[in-house]
Amino acid sequence: MGVTKDIITPGDGKNFPKPGDKLTMHYVGTLASNGNKFDASRDRGRPFSFTIGVGQVIKGWDEGVMKMSKGEKAVLHITSDYGYGERGAGGVIPPNADLDFEVELLEIN
Repeated sequence: MGVTKDIITPGDGKNFPKPGDKLTMHYVGTLASNGNKFDASRDRGRPFSFTIGVGQVIKGWDEGVMKMSKGEKAVLHITSDYGYGERGAGGVIPPNADLDFEVELLEIN
């Protein structure tokens, strides 16, 4: 259980996020079971910013994104216990759903 990462495009290999860093990312979230998209920053045309390692995002992001370097594009495969668990989310993520996120780490501040 947890999070695994498949790299699509390598990053710079030097700049990795640390807890408390503010990150700017693009993402597309899909259900692992059927590939249905439930959310995407790219659809809004605006990247997503958050602070890593402080619980602002699901555990799979807090752990998986910390293993990415600046500029990297990857797919995070997140089991439900590292996602939204038994509660699901927003009527679009069912309970106990495994998730896939295509993520791109644009900035580390």
